[in-house]
Parts: sequence; C-alpha cells; structure tokens
Amino acid sequence: MANLAEFLTRNTVECSPAGALEARLKEGRPLRVKLGLDPTAPDLHLGHTVVLQKLREFQDAGHTVVLIVGDYTARVGDPSGRAATRPVLSPEQIDANARTYQEQAAKILATDERLELRFNSEWLDMPTEDLFRLVRNVTVARLLERDDFAKRMAAAEPISLLELLYPVLQGYDSVAVAADVELGGTDQTFNLHMGRAIQSAYGLAPQVVLTVQLLAGLDGELKMSKSYGNAIGITEPPDEMYGKTLSIPDALLPSWYDLLLGEAPPAGLPPRDAKRALARALVSRFHGAEAAQRAEAAFDRVFVEHALPQDVEEATVAAADGLLHLPEVIAAVFGGSRSDARRALAQGGVKLDGQPLPAGELDVPAERLDGRVLQLGKRRFRRVRVA
Repeated sequence: MANLAEFLTRNTVECSPAGALEARLKEGRPLRVKLGLDPTAPDLHLGHTVVLQKLREFQDAGHTVVLIVGDYTARVGDPSGRAATRPVLSPEQIDANARTYQEQAAKILATDERLELRFNSEWLDMPTEDLFRLVRNVTVARLLERDDFAKRMAAAEPISLLELLYPVLQGYDSVAVAADVELGGTDQTFNLHMGRAIQSAYGLAPQVVLTVQLLAGLDGELKMSKSYGNAIGITEPPDEMYGKTLSIPDALLPSWYDLLLGEAPPAGLPPRDAKRALARALVSRFHGAEAAQRAEAAFDRVFVEHALPQDVEEATVAAADGLLHLPEVIAAVFGGSRSDARRALAQGGVKLDGQPLPAGELDVPAERLDGRVLQLGKRRFRRVRVA
C-alpha cells in the first residue's frame, strides 16, 4: 500500500494530511475518489486531462471515480483565481454543456462500474432549512482567508454573497457522495479543504486532498482555460489540435511533456521537432494515429510548402444583387461577429486562395468568391459556394 500511495501521489503538488492516503488504502476497500467539473464551456480541454489521468490511475488500482458535473455550482460561478465575478451562464447553456461531459471524459476514464457520474443539482437544489444547516457550519472569516477574496477585499472590489457560497456548496458535494479522496488543480486547494471541514461538520471522515499542477495555456502564462482563449479542446479537429500544439512557447515543453505524457522531452531534439512529437502524441490519443499523420501532412502542406489544404470544408452563402459583403460572409462561414471580421480584414488576417484581401474592400462581386478558398488566420479554411 505504501508503494501504491507513492505511485498515486507522484507528480502531484499536495497530498494531505500526511499519510492519510496510505491509511485509506489500507482499509482494503474501493475508495470513492471525487472530481467536480463545472460545465462552463461546451468541451473539456487538455488542462482537464491532467487530473483525469490521475483519476484513471485510481480506477486502474480498483477504486471508484465519482465524477460530479457541477450543473448547479456552475449557476453560481467558481471565483477561484478570479479578480471579479465570473459571468453566469444561462441554465440552457449549462445544461447543454453538461450533456457533453460524460462522452468527453470517457476518452480517458474507464466507463464501467468504476465510474459514477453525478450532477450536483441532485442535492444542491435543497430546502431552505437544509441550506441554513449547511451555512451554519462556515464563518465569513474562514471564507475570506481565500487568497483571491482577501486581495479583492484589500482592493475594495466587490464580492457577491453568491461567490462566498461557492466553496461551501462544492464542499457539500463531498458530503453527498461520501468522498474518500478529492482531486483538483492547485487553484482548488481552498475548496478541497473546505470539503474536509464540511464533512467533519456532518460527522463524516474528512477526505484526503490531492492536488495536481495546472497546465499552462498556449500563451505560456495563464492556466489553460476556455475563457482565457488559450486552450486546446480534446474534441477539436486533429488539424487544429496539431497546429495549436506547435504554437506553444519552447519553455512549456518540459511541463507539457510531464503533465500530458508523463515523460521528459526526447533528448537531443530541437524544440521544433519536440513539439511535432508532442503534437503527434496528443492527436493520436484523441483521434488515432492515422489522424495524427494526416494532421502533420496538412500542416506541412500549408505552413512548409505554403499550399492550400487538399480537403477544405465547403460553406454556402447567398449573394444580394450579385455582391457579397465580406464581414457578413466571414462571420457566416467561420462564426463570430461582423465587427470581429472587420478587424481581421483590417489586420490582414483574411486571405483568398492564399492572397491577403485588402482591408478597405468590403463588398465584392459574388463570382470573385465562388469556388475559392477563404482563409481566416493561420489554420481556418472554407471553400465558398454562392447560392
């Protein structure tokens, strides 16, 4: 059991209290290992896979993973690492995102009896009397010990009562599922320890807290997050996943290899080749080896040979009086707003068959676009068909 505990806690940041995980393992029963994910975006990203891989190790050791989709806590908004209140999504957005999480997590977790999927709306939609009982166990002073709350208080920035409730509600999740162990990133340390305190208040044995390092995003500075625009989703197309991986700063290679592949970068390889090996490995994991080969070939065709991709998705647009308004076309075929499209045009970020489009020409004859490849940024292509 000492060896198993050592294996499960390797490459983690904190396992507390000291010796608690080994003691739980010695009980000789499947442990209940909890992870909560708030569905604030429609897809999981590579940062999530760091903790999901650790969960899979517990599964492989015979333990039960309790994956909690925080469809109720997402309505509050996790303030962890935030300098301001997180915008709250609509219930419809949250529910739509939540429906995708089980399928995506199955790319890493075993989906047999070792996985228990729960939604915390099952227990957090509680009577007022139960809510009073819960919050009676936590003081405001304790909540304000959180580093992000303390900084906002010092800066006289607002903190909503709802935000103060977030760690309490997340802590109650541990009571509801009788968690033995809870995993999370280092930004969740306070919330995980709050779970221990609330379990104790309800007469349960406090859970073991296990934290993993956060994966830095594509910018190399902030943690990977969809809201920061620096993430790679695990359901993104192979070409996107491959190309985005090659864009990471060289300094991220050791941590990405360690956290995502569990190994060091290949010795002696220059950063460019080490990124290619990393990109192939990631695309292979989520899309298969053949997709990785095709993604690499497509990347080389566009960025090494400076040719257009061989297979380009088509998009149909309608012309008015024989003219097409470029910002409208760009927004229609790639998504986003017309103002975003105008900015891209002004910055030279839109090409037609590989040639930049002039910034001032917004209305063009329909025949000029029909059948040709429109490019937005470095890796987004559509062949335009005019209805």
